[in-house]
Amino acid sequence: GRERHLSIGMPYATTSDNVKLYYEETGSGFPVIFVHEFAGDYRSWEPQVRYFCRRYRCITFNARGYPPSDVPDDASRYSQDHATADIDAVLRHLDISLAHVVGLSMGSFATLHFGLRYAQKARSLVIAGCGSGAEPSKRVQFQEESEATAQLYEREGSAVAAARHAQGPNRVRFRQKDPRGWEELVRMMGEHSARGCALTLRGVQKQRPSLWDLVEPMRKLTVPALIIAGDEDEPCLEPSLLLKRTLPAAGLLIVPNTGHTVNLEEPEAFNHALTEFLAAVEAGRWDPRDPRSLDGALMGLK
Repeated sequence: GRERHLSIGMPYATTSDNVKLYYEETGSGFPVIFVHEFAGDYRSWEPQVRYFCRRYRCITFNARGYPPSDVPDDASRYSQDHATADIDAVLRHLDISLAHVVGLSMGSFATLHFGLRYAQKARSLVIAGCGSGAEPSKRVQFQEESEATAQLYEREGSAVAAARHAQGPNRVRFRQKDPRGWEELVRMMGEHSARGCALTLRGVQKQRPSLWDLVEPMRKLTVPALIIAGDEDEPCLEPSLLLKRTLPAAGLLIVPNTGHTVNLEEPEAFNHALTEFLAAVEAGRWDPRDPRSLDGALMGLK
């Protein structure tokens, strides 16, 4: 059942391992749950909530480790499995048995894993900015950078770590195009729990399985999916192609001159693509790929 902390007037869902997750819901209609990236939180979806709440029940929540959600101190309580199950915990708390699931980056990995584990609960999957560190040749580098960033959070705190993190190569274009939006991202990152971020980096980011290790289960995932990537989000381009080629009912959108935080950097393009996708899914017109498109011919003759 629902549990609300009436003493502070904030809504929480409680996970199976007794972690309280802060959530917000806006609007009414078919549910859409948004799952944030490592650098974000529930506020990162504001351009989407304001747009989609006019026709959908929009749900955002903070991952474990991100106040006002709980920050468990035990490192073993942070993992890809926990991140995936936490989406289900919020939906169960709200008595939702079927939802569109939309994720960015760390949240898109959780969205994909949600589809693999709870396919019957996913009406569709939006997998945006997915794949940093997922390529086998980049795995060691990604783990080393995750550990170094975790140590930076512990040593210098969130404000310093956020300022460094937000200047990464796949956020350069966002800063160039929308300095106010980029500065807001940095400010919100700086408000995060340094301990929670370090534990998330070590438990969720550093340890998650490579997409290349999930090819066989992904081939069986028939839930309608939309993959979105910015064309200047280099770590996510090859993984996005893998997802397109592997998921049977996936479409791929590459947004031009755009980096990692695609929903904030190009909210109009993101919202338009999501609107069209959800409409097609709900009309029963988002069909699986026809195998004839893979017969290998270059000019229609073979």
